[in-house]
Amino acid sequence: MASIELRQVSKTYPGGVHAVHATDLSFRDGEFVVLVGPSGCGKSTLLRMIAGLETVTGGTVSVGGRVVNDVAPKDRDVAMVFQNYALYPHMTVRRNMAFGLLRRRRHAGMAAWLLRHAEWARERDEVDRKVSETARTLGIDALLDRLPRALSGGQRQRVALGRALVRDPQVFLFDEPLSNLDARLRIETRAEIREMHRRTRATMVYVTHDQEEAMTLADRMVVMRSGVVHQAGTPEECYARPADRFVAGFVGMPVMNFVEGRAEAGAFVGSGLRLGLPAGRWPAVPAGPLALGIRPDRIAVAPGAPAGGGALPASVRAIERLGDRMDVVLDAGGTRLVARIGNDDRLREGEAAHVTVDVAAAHLFAPGDAGARVRDTGDR
Repeated sequence: MASIELRQVSKTYPGGVHAVHATDLSFRDGEFVVLVGPSGCGKSTLLRMIAGLETVTGGTVSVGGRVVNDVAPKDRDVAMVFQNYALYPHMTVRRNMAFGLLRRRRHAGMAAWLLRHAEWARERDEVDRKVSETARTLGIDALLDRLPRALSGGQRQRVALGRALVRDPQVFLFDEPLSNLDARLRIETRAEIREMHRRTRATMVYVTHDQEEAMTLADRMVVMRSGVVHQAGTPEECYARPADRFVAGFVGMPVMNFVEGRAEAGAFVGSGLRLGLPAGRWPAVPAGPLALGIRPDRIAVAPGAPAGGGALPASVRAIERLGDRMDVVLDAGGTRLVARIGNDDRLREGEAAHVTVDVAAAHLFAPGDAGARVRDTGDR
């Protein structure tokens, strides 16, 4: 396996379109890194530059300590799993999975003949063994003699995973491999990919726009927007200590609530709300406009008017029931808040309620949609 180093890597397309801006990233040997962000943020372009499918406009890409800017994709010893599977329709599952190994031979066009030749019996047996082992691991061993058109979407994706796995490359690259699957299959295949990483300890770089997928898979996640890395850290770090307002609003579902205002005399005041700030939590709160961010699961809701204790009056605008929990959309003094709570049949749309905000779990951000988080006593 191998580490990956990106040094000032950038990509500019004709016409001056900047897909990736001077990016520095290091992926450790055996690490599972997820590149995540909205569509068009540059994550797939970055992945394709590692694979060699996109040329690098500036900077260097290194795999296993070797600069590969001018190395052909086939010589980088990386395996890529695509969103659209990219299976050969005329080949069986077995031949699709073996094809990557066969191409390594000097005369790839003679691979089928060579495997039949007695001189290559040992190599043929080794290829068959690896294909069979991988197929059993992915639960597709009964499908080895089928053509791709006879498989479901989930089965095709497993074949694509298997084809990458049998090659035993230095690096695995995944470009939104689960986006064509339904919800149940996404969860199942996600677990298989994570288990594959646990077993192989391979270096894996995975692209997705789904932050839930990123949170469940990643050792470390890289959050991008408009070709710029906003934060690289563990899922826990990106969720609990987001670098800026963009990361805070992108990571976590439902998205973080933001209230515009300013700090005044130990309280946050804005949009019809006044919330006391914990003493000593923020050693240096800047003067001027701020935004307070609070996760939906840090807001408690109860029916009826408040009876003191720091609760705020609100009205219930909408309720979204999600089985064992529900999301409640509220209007609190003109501020829209979303709270995620356990089921409460006492709450009714259009009726009064009161909310209690856990300000100790809140964050303060500088102005702007990517305003930096104000450092607090929890920062090291």
